[in-house]
Amino acid sequence: MRIAHAPSQLERRPRAAAIGTFDGVHRGHRSVLRTAVESGLEPTVITLDPHPRIVLGNRVELLTTLERRLELLAEAGIADTLVAAFTPEFMRLTPEEFVDRYIRSLGVEAVAVGADFRFGTKRSGTVETLRELGLTVLDVEEVEGVSSTAIRDAVRAGLLAEAAAMLGRPFELDGTVVSGDQRGGTLGYPTANIAMDAQLVCPRYGIYAGEALGHRAAVSIGTNPHYGGTERRIEPFLLDFEGDLYGKRLVVELWARLRDEAVFDSEEALIEQIAKDVEATRAAVRPV
Repeated sequence: MRIAHAPSQLERRPRAAAIGTFDGVHRGHRSVLRTAVESGLEPTVITLDPHPRIVLGNRVELLTTLERRLELLAEAGIADTLVAAFTPEFMRLTPEEFVDRYIRSLGVEAVAVGADFRFGTKRSGTVETLRELGLTVLDVEEVEGVSSTAIRDAVRAGLLAEAAAMLGRPFELDGTVVSGDQRGGTLGYPTANIAMDAQLVCPRYGIYAGEALGHRAAVSIGTNPHYGGTERRIEPFLLDFEGDLYGKRLVVELWARLRDEAVFDSEEALIEQIAKDVEATRAAVRPV
């Protein structure tokens, strides 16, 4: 997939453009993307970064980094993606100016958007505006009960099966492995310590089962209360894995919530519980 950051970076050709922020690239988004892919035109995405609500001063916990969003768009069959910077200048574009700069300039003939799509200054443009400006608006099959907000709520509550059903895949943690307390190795369960962007949504604290790099992963999310920790740590233990992950990006699927964090009577009791968590992780089933 070709990635552009300005309309001039993409060749003008007959295109079908899916337009939206696409945070999470969930099942509803995939219906929009599939419509563009199946149109017979060059499937193209116009997506916004940063998230408009964040620029407007709202707190939004994102489901995916931009890097992961682009990977998922490519997996959905998109040929070209234009990442439009959501700036004050962009916000002032009229619907007509937006269409001229970001749609007509690319050769877009048809667009695929959600029913509530809004664009242009003060969100004044609608789906009907696109039609009035001479564009073909493709019919998108609506996916009931799926939204980025509902997925965020499910993730925050630790309801991973519900989140996965809406996403169409397991929820993922995405970050860079950094140095931690290195306590896991002394317990016989060396973990990777993931630094995640503060804008990404995080599940409620506890112990989870999942997968990373093709290995089952028992994942601790929380403050390590047994050791009196106060800072949030995200620490996956990759079963049957050998290798150095420091400084590398790690994407971890979360499949199931196993239990709450806990303070144990002894380190031996903690190790015994970790062994149980590992066995539960081996038995866990991918939710989608």
